[in-house]
Amino acid sequence: MVYRWQTSEFDDLSNSDLYALLRLRQEVFVLEQDCLYQDLDNRDQNAIHMLCWGENELLAYQRALAPGSYFSDSALGRIVVSATARGHQVGKELVQRGVLHNLARWPEHDVRLNGQAHLENFYSTLGFVPEGELFDEEGIPHRHMVYHRSH
Repeated sequence: MVYRWQTSEFDDLSNSDLYALLRLRQEVFVLEQDCLYQDLDNRDQNAIHMLCWGENELLAYQRALAPGSYFSDSALGRIVVSATARGHQVGKELVQRGVLHNLARWPEHDVRLNGQAHLENFYSTLGFVPEGELFDEEGIPHRHMVYHRSH
């Protein structure tokens, strides 16, 4: 399958793009993972949105956040891959693109994320290092992870 990658500022997202990314986040985080949480956290408006399309379906998504908007370093968040795209390396490429984007845009900062604990090995294979203890976020164990810019 040929993927179409899109990187957009919030104001450059079409209504259809925004609907698709919010739908994917809800499908996976709220319905599949049974996690009732406040998805719309007022960070989307200042984020860079990275989307992966396959034909007319949104397969994967993440947002990149500037230093100081979530962590003191840059951040990746709301990393999500549709059930149909899992196992096809889409998540790996998504996160790699996010890291490269953040390092190019904010070269003086590391890249941080809060990863679900069951994905710690996945993020580690991409160069992220776990930091601190596990913590609960909306009923799911998470760990702070950092990709050092000197990596």
